[in-house]
Amino acid sequence: MIHFERFILNNGLKVIIHNDPSTAVVAFNLLYNVGSRDENPERTGFAHLFEHLMFEGSLNIPSYDTPLQKAGGENNAFTSNDITNYYITIPKENLETAFWLESDRMLGLDFSEKKLAIQKNVVSEEFNQRYLNQPYGDAFLFLRPLAYQVHPYQWPTIGKDISHIREASLDEVKNFFLHHYAPNNAMLSIAGNVTAAEIKPLAEKWFGPIPRREINQRNIVPEPEQKKARKLTLERKVPFSAIFKAFHMSSKLEKSYYATDLISDLLANGKSSRLYQQLVKNKKLFSDINAYITGDIDPGLFIVNGKLMPNVDMEKAEQAIHDELNQIVQGNIEDYEMEKVKNKFESVYQLSQISSLNKAMNLAYFELLGDADLINHEIEKYRSVTIDEVRQTAMKLFRKENSSTLYYLSKI
Repeated sequence: MIHFERFILNNGLKVIIHNDPSTAVVAFNLLYNVGSRDENPERTGFAHLFEHLMFEGSLNIPSYDTPLQKAGGENNAFTSNDITNYYITIPKENLETAFWLESDRMLGLDFSEKKLAIQKNVVSEEFNQRYLNQPYGDAFLFLRPLAYQVHPYQWPTIGKDISHIREASLDEVKNFFLHHYAPNNAMLSIAGNVTAAEIKPLAEKWFGPIPRREINQRNIVPEPEQKKARKLTLERKVPFSAIFKAFHMSSKLEKSYYATDLISDLLANGKSSRLYQQLVKNKKLFSDINAYITGDIDPGLFIVNGKLMPNVDMEKAEQAIHDELNQIVQGNIEDYEMEKVKNKFESVYQLSQISSLNKAMNLAYFELLGDADLINHEIEKYRSVTIDEVRQTAMKLFRKENSSTLYYLSKI
């Protein structure tokens, strides 16, 4: 059981404190309720751009990293479809440095054409390296818009097209900041050898004076039910042909999410899993194959992707995938298999909670979902899933009309 205390500042900032006396390092995690799903379809990639811009200096602190390093702290950040998350680990005696740094850049960034140009170049280079110059790197630039016709999950966090970032004006960037990066759109979670009595005065001192802002209303049109299978074929200079299959699944907040996640573990969680044993080891159709969920807050995707062995027919390989999925649909699951994937989840989850940083991140995320206490109920939710629930979920999930398939053909 992870115990915590929480309070809300007058400006709307939610603060969560977990006391962990086992460590001298404090994890300071600031989650903003903004991700790529909050972007204008004509100006995508802004949330990810701000992951970079937030380190370019704020109104009163020209260098973010220098004072943090002098205080013995480390930091990083990540962006997803749903959130942007900034985190610091720092010795307890220097914790106020984290409050000073994060509150100042929430108050306001030091925007300039020069700094924006620098980060535009950084993001453009990242786009090229990750998506264009890497084998199979552009697959999800095509698979996402194939699966999503309406919902903003149709583009990756880096953006739909890098021209959206290159052409962004300073005013557009400032406007995005002012309507998303605000105390009333954020969760601050702190885990370490600290108490609420110690944290509340610091939160009031550094974040309390920051005014609330008008947050852009999220008005996302739900993705319509897919009623026809979709396919797309690409040819690329890659060593092996590959297949990517996406199936629409539930949101993070639905009960079937847990059954779907367990299905992905039954199929592809290590070399003892079904897809590896049947399609890699026994039938030798694939050199590697994987199955996983995107884990989004809104309805996400169940992905199966694998690289084919040389001279294997694509349709034969795809049918072999469907045969394995149908085994789940038919309920051909042994009790020991279910127990194995549940045990594995529980051990990984429990191990992750040893880290104060992971606890801080998870507390903020579950608070965003509705209640930080959800962190204490994940294991029981996975444990409660039955084989029949897995079968019922698979029946809905693995319908061919619910699939979007990318044939990624080698032309070497």
